[in-house]
Amino acid sequence: MRPSFLYPLFASPSSVRGVGDKYAALLENLGIGKIIDLLWHLPYAVNDRRRAASVHALKNGEINTVLIRVIEHIAPKSRKQPYQVLCEDEAGNELTLVFFKAYPDSIRKNLPEGCERLVSGKTELFNGRWQMSHPDYIVAPENGWQIPEIEPVYGLTAGITNKFICRLVQHALSLVPPLPEWLETNHQKSLNLPSFAEALRRAHHPRSGNDLLPSGPARMRLAYDELLANQLALALVREKVKKQVGRKIAGNGMLRRRILERLPFSLTAAQEKVLAEIYRDQAAESRMLRLLQGDVGSGKTIVALLTMLNAVECGTQAAIMAPTEILAKQHFDTIAPLLEEIGLKAALLTGRIKGKARTQLLEELKEGKINILIGTHALFVEDVTFADLACVIIDEQHRFGVHQRLNLSDKGSRADVLVMTATPIPRTLILTAFGDMEYSKIDQLPEGRKPVDTRVMPLTKIDEIIPAVKRKTENGERVYWVCPLVEESEKIDLAAAENRFEILQKTFGDKVGLVHGKMKEKEKDAVMERFKNGEIKLLVATTVIEVGVNVPEATVMIVEHAERFGLAQLHQLRGRVKRGVKPAVCILLYGYPLGETSRARLNVMRDTEDGFLIAEEDLKLRGGGEILGTRQSGAEQFRLAEMPEHQNLLITANKDARMIIAADPDLASPRGQALRTLLYLFERDDAVKTYLAG
Repeated sequence: MRPSFLYPLFASPSSVRGVGDKYAALLENLGIGKIIDLLWHLPYAVNDRRRAASVHALKNGEINTVLIRVIEHIAPKSRKQPYQVLCEDEAGNELTLVFFKAYPDSIRKNLPEGCERLVSGKTELFNGRWQMSHPDYIVAPENGWQIPEIEPVYGLTAGITNKFICRLVQHALSLVPPLPEWLETNHQKSLNLPSFAEALRRAHHPRSGNDLLPSGPARMRLAYDELLANQLALALVREKVKKQVGRKIAGNGMLRRRILERLPFSLTAAQEKVLAEIYRDQAAESRMLRLLQGDVGSGKTIVALLTMLNAVECGTQAAIMAPTEILAKQHFDTIAPLLEEIGLKAALLTGRIKGKARTQLLEELKEGKINILIGTHALFVEDVTFADLACVIIDEQHRFGVHQRLNLSDKGSRADVLVMTATPIPRTLILTAFGDMEYSKIDQLPEGRKPVDTRVMPLTKIDEIIPAVKRKTENGERVYWVCPLVEESEKIDLAAAENRFEILQKTFGDKVGLVHGKMKEKEKDAVMERFKNGEIKLLVATTVIEVGVNVPEATVMIVEHAERFGLAQLHQLRGRVKRGVKPAVCILLYGYPLGETSRARLNVMRDTEDGFLIAEEDLKLRGGGEILGTRQSGAEQFRLAEMPEHQNLLITANKDARMIIAADPDLASPRGQALRTLLYLFERDDAVKTYLAG
């Protein structure tokens, strides 16, 4: 339970004087729903408001502060004209203060003729004369202290001013209670880090642009605290799994041999290596919790099947969970016929299966007549009971959180868990998102896989591409056409897809289909099924097809505004056309102007198909949040730590967390208690609860 001395930090901003429900709602747009969120809302720039010597010393287009004397007020002759206040400095150099949509009475009150004032705001030369539009500060000389010399600049939203945020941040800082130091003294000194409270103060009161850099001591300390909280939470979950006595699962290999004999291919060396690691985990006394990472088409499904069969050989059951119904059905269509050949039974459980069919399925599952259950989130439902679940596979696992992983495994008696992803993830991000797991990687593709011909072209070539696409579809091939993702607006995404669909309909008629995130799951599945069976030859889509069905006839992938996508996304999309025997093409269309970073990213896609290399480049060019698609998945999105800048801090935090848990697994020591405070500050309450629940 969160300690009471932290309660004020977790109150709503509406509890602050002058912040009502209206402003609280606006702050939500900035991700500020609690007072503590203000502490994590760090400035991205500074305004230098140190006083200029005279008007002559002003810098055009920049923030300036200068002492002036008010000479004359000039009221506008029409509504279109601004209200002007003529001023001069001590040397008689002129400066005009300009107000649009002015309140004359208020202006005259603040700037009476003949008075001296310090004014601060953006100045610019207009027709050879200096002017300042709507000064940010207007104060009497003796109150100059009210103008900060170095002012932090925060990210804003409509209706929220920088002054307002500054005031709220000051309030939040005042609520930070005295906190115990959770970093070991020598460790803190070796990293040259200030205290947590000092780091917060310095981060929100930068003295120059250098203080905003990730390498600054204040930013380093806050980033390290966030990373340590993340790694410690994962370590606690990992420790809970270790504490739970597992089951020794070691089958006789008979069923696996019979399946392998029926496959038209041999396992790769990488698959064999990964299976050896998994079998070793399954045979151990502790529970398995392992991440399996494999590029698109690397053969993760057969590894998953053999893993489950190892459990079935011991007389137990297994389950595999996919993030969508269509993916679950794809797994079922692959696995069920193979199992049937060797006398075993697989079943499919999704939200669509209802009534008598569902009742019968659940009865058979409970009686142990179903060996392997394949499904979606429907597997989480309380009435789903296994006779003896010993192995759980979770596909495309970055779409599920740590506690969802544990939830499903708890349906079994000490069930092993293998989670899989086709999203190539750099090692550092594996630590942050999946640090509670051991790690395996299939780094080899089956023989015979042909490379995809990847081309980078401007959008202006669309009219040349459409006839080529038509020839492909007439030849029996299928085509994906992915429309751009505009994160700020789902409506814009949908409009882009619908617009392209309408244009392509003129050429392809009823042979073109549309699928997007706003559609109901049933509608999406129906369209995908029509595409799979060939009724639809050209599928216009948003990135909902990023994780999708296998369509061997799909040989062309076209991505509009490819520069807006992460490399990992593009790699996943390209993988959709790698499943058949015919040569495949991926066309990345870009819009003008194309920035240097965007060009570099598209060139990476053109030059390599190595998903792991692409992931590392994506980390360098875009950052971790984009790779995992955290906005869609709910995966870790750091607010203080930045990748790859804080990569070394992450590795250090990982080592520190492991040593802490090894020395003090219950966090009972004075430092352990301080670390609990850290976990609560960064809202890792669930990690503490999970561990303490045992």
